[in-house]
Amino acid sequence: MQDRHWTLDDIPWHKFDAAQVDPDLLKVAKAAALVEFNGDDYATYLCNVFRDDPLFSDAAKTWAHEEVQHGLVLARWAKLADPTFDFERAVERFRSGYNFPLDLNESIRGSRCGELVARCIVEVGTSSYYGSLFDAAKEPVLKEICRRIAADELRHYKLFYTHLKRYLDKDKVGRTRRLMVALGRMGETEGDELAYAYYAANAPDGETYDRKRYSRAYMVRAYGYYQEERIERAVAMIRKAAGLDPRSPWTMRLAHVAHRVMRYRRDRLVASGATAA
Repeated sequence: MQDRHWTLDDIPWHKFDAAQVDPDLLKVAKAAALVEFNGDDYATYLCNVFRDDPLFSDAAKTWAHEEVQHGLVLARWAKLADPTFDFERAVERFRSGYNFPLDLNESIRGSRCGELVARCIVEVGTSSYYGSLFDAAKEPVLKEICRRIAADELRHYKLFYTHLKRYLDKDKVGRTRRLMVALGRMGETEGDELAYAYYAANAPDGETYDRKRYSRAYMVRAYGYYQEERIERAVAMIRKAAGLDPRSPWTMRLAHVAHRVMRYRRDRLVASGATAA
């Protein structure tokens, strides 16, 4: 029997400490709330792609419910940290400028197997990200929220990986194709969705969206939170989803290089004034 999933009532809201709120963590938490809250749209798309697979469709709906909950809990915390934050207005602003295609019946990754590889990569990224925010946070309520979300995202990775194994033989997708999908999805982390979410959550009313500016503002903060051990774990999970050996010595080497690149890019962004947004 599956354990009851946590709810917003399980969060120790009484422990909130305004003096421990980090302004940059607040900004990225607001943006994350919008992306997570959009989980229902992704579930609609996934149910269209897997329309004749009720087992996966049911799992996708449960996944989306938990993603939406992540958005709500982050929004509630952000409202405590910044009482002027209007989550409903930010959601409206985000959805008016960023739209996910919901009317597709085939995966944008070329196959269902490719779609599941991409979903695994997303869950790797979010689990690593929230784990890194947990490491960085001093405010106790945000720390607990990030701990719970990171654990959920790790479980979501395992969910999508389980279904990926079901489709590997059906779709006949080899390691090379899986690796290309994984690399492609990783490259999308600097795309329009996160930049627009950061803008919608943090920019003053009337300010025009500048993709480059808000992408840089988001990334300069996000890159600063990652520790090398978190990246190493993420690289191992990515290699597993791509059909490669996660225990290979290359895992540690790639993680080290990735960490150095992220630090270098963050330093460049700081020097360019990207923190101003």
